[in-house]
Amino acid sequence: MTPSAAERTGDQRSRPTRPSKPAEARRAVERAVTARCREGGTRYDADALSDAVLVASELTTNAILHGGGVTDFRVDVVGPGLRLSVSDRSDALPAPVPAADRQGRWTVGGRGWPIVCRLARDVRVSGLPSGGKCISVLVPLS
Repeated sequence: MTPSAAERTGDQRSRPTRPSKPAEARRAVERAVTARCREGGTRYDADALSDAVLVASELTTNAILHGGGVTDFRVDVVGPGLRLSVSDRSDALPAPVPAADRQGRWTVGGRGWPIVCRLARDVRVSGLPSGGKCISVLVPLS
């Protein structure tokens, strides 16, 4: 499991555990899955890893664009899946945006939350005591 920012200690030059870019979230997921598979001598399904990476990217992007930034990020391989939690500063619940406006023109954005809900299981949105929210999902890896 990646430690939260509050749990980090030691060398300040170490890699951040709280991604400020979607690419950093994607790399954290890839590292967690490959490390677990290396430890257990198992293989992972490439398509399932791709789904997990996409979910991490979407949740991180949404936290940055709509939630005031990522305040905590955790990833852990649990059994046959990947548990991912992303926290942000906003109390607003995620919601899909219509694909077209009232005139029938395609809109930009709004596809991330439906993608997350389609690929992940056990999707939970929880308010945080200090404000903001945590979105936790389980993405199957097989």
